[in-house]
Amino acid sequence: MKEFMNENFLLESEIAESLFHNYAKDMPIFDYHCHLSPQEIAEDKKYENITEVWLAGDHYKWRAMRSNGIEEKYITGEGSDYQKFLAWAKTVENCIGNPLYHWTHLELQRFFDIHQTLNEETASRIWNKANKLLAEDEFSARNLMKKMNVKGVCTTDDPIDSLEYHRTIAKDDDFDIKVLPTFRPDKGTKIAEPGFSDWLTELEKLVAKKIESYDDFLAALKSRVEFFHRCGCRLADNDLPYVMYQRVKIEDLRNIFKKAVKQKELTKLEKDQFRTEVLLYLAELYSELGWVMQLHIGTLRNNNSRMFNKVGADSGFDSISDCQIARPLSDFLDALDLNDNLPKTILYTNNPNHNEVIGTMIGNFQGDGIPGKLQFGTAWWFNDHIDGMLNQLKTLANLGVLSTFVGMLTDSRSFLSYPRHEYFRRILSNLLGEWINKGYYPDDDKKIKKIIQDISFYNAEKYFDIHLSNY
Repeated sequence: MKEFMNENFLLESEIAESLFHNYAKDMPIFDYHCHLSPQEIAEDKKYENITEVWLAGDHYKWRAMRSNGIEEKYITGEGSDYQKFLAWAKTVENCIGNPLYHWTHLELQRFFDIHQTLNEETASRIWNKANKLLAEDEFSARNLMKKMNVKGVCTTDDPIDSLEYHRTIAKDDDFDIKVLPTFRPDKGTKIAEPGFSDWLTELEKLVAKKIESYDDFLAALKSRVEFFHRCGCRLADNDLPYVMYQRVKIEDLRNIFKKAVKQKELTKLEKDQFRTEVLLYLAELYSELGWVMQLHIGTLRNNNSRMFNKVGADSGFDSISDCQIARPLSDFLDALDLNDNLPKTILYTNNPNHNEVIGTMIGNFQGDGIPGKLQFGTAWWFNDHIDGMLNQLKTLANLGVLSTFVGMLTDSRSFLSYPRHEYFRRILSNLLGEWINKGYYPDDDKKIKKIIQDISFYNAEKYFDIHLSNY
């Protein structure tokens, strides 16, 4: 019986152990998709306690706590930080088989050198030790990143964001981790949402021009894309609950925009037509600027109306969508490729039933001398567990070129989430070790080292054309 989460956790052979410890373990981290707060990085925030840095905003943990029967006041409510931490301790000990169990203990080990398992009995001791360390300067937001050998992160930012904190960080010569924005235009494409009118008003303020027509709207979006580019942005991201591809004539599109501005009800077709055309327009801009377009596909959001009204979005009430994606996704990518406007693109799916769809779709639009121009994005959200990661890796290997994969990301709001990269690298090392042991791939030390280190770091650095280090 193996010791719990020791140095060879998830490594099931001597070759796997060697691959991880010699090639993967010490690679730097490029976390190219996350939801960290740029303000906390700019201000080098220090945290009052582990709940603040670990549980606040983490809807993965909130979801598990609800399933364990924890009252909402100890999740997002008025409970004290210690009560919330204790509620998580009571929950995590029951999360056998859930990646949260592994992430929790990797994070306690790597940041706080705590090797006890977290449960109701140990909670008080772990709380005290972690909080004592968090009081030290070495546990500020920036130093937490340095501790994990982070070289770059890309946050997720609305087009109306001023990016003031990104600009502040960029001017700080004493901080050598790149913190770059990502253009996330969801609120500008969902014109039937209640907040669209207010969002449009803020956009008008930023571009210093009244937006009275669809053409004005596109000009304003272009202005913001150019501003983001000047601030170092090289990625865009779009949330697609389902893939739509509904073309429409420009005059009809202008009328749809007028209806939206006047807050008149739109049909589903009109909403899809608007979003299709805006996303195509933006994708062409991304292509011109050399950006990477990310499409996160297949999340059914805010399913619980009562709880949405109580605690808002991104609170753990989302699930996997069963939408059909192949035909509209093909049409969308083809429309861009037809005029040589298809940017480098990463396709993520929240529905593992679509793995093969994505794995084969990316092969249709490769080329231009770019290794892995289209990427099958890493196992995401409800799939970033052992089985999900293995399925994504195997699907990509079966149907494409695994060696060009840009690797892992945290998709997290917490500065303690970086051990997820280690988790992924252990799974990758074990899989490649298994293939070597079975004779599926030669025991070529030089080649396998390159594959592991490329997937761990170098591929992403090259793909996004963001120079991070001389590592």
